[in-house]
Amino acid sequence: MGNIGEIKKGRAFKFGDNISTDHIAPGRLFHLRSNLEEFSKHVLEDADPEFASKMQKGDFVVAGNNFGLGSSREHAPQIIKIAGVGAVIAKSFARIFYRNAINIGLLAIECNTDNIDAGDELELDAKGGVLKNLTKGETLKITPLPDVMIKLLNDGGLIEHLKKHGDFDLV
Repeated sequence: MGNIGEIKKGRAFKFGDNISTDHIAPGRLFHLRSNLEEFSKHVLEDADPEFASKMQKGDFVVAGNNFGLGSSREHAPQIIKIAGVGAVIAKSFARIFYRNAINIGLLAIECNTDNIDAGDELELDAKGGVLKNLTKGETLKITPLPDVMIKLLNDGGLIEHLKKHGDFDLV
């Protein structure tokens, strides 16, 4: 994941509203859940069959409303992270997906994504609260992350944070 203060750059892969955990981690491939590296080669396959083969480490998943709805499977954010996605940027997230993303150290950013198109080059300053669309020369405000989430993300997620600091050192 890296430090939340690092500027991240990558291309936008655009998805619509209501991308479910089934779109992200297809249920028909659940036999791969014990091999997340292999499972990540199929990330978002049901929303875009070419996504996993075209995206490069650091690229962004950009979506509309309610990203990650559906079941609470942790495999969905895990395989997005393992695939090398720099961040998921969406108008809104399903609550369980959002919390799972933060818990495993996947940066999930809320922002109005209407004016971001597939292929746009983006630059994300999560700590500074800014997303730049370098292709269009526009700057977008993002919903700031609470300090507790920044701590978790900087440590690589909840488990890594607990290993590093022990219980309840989030405030």
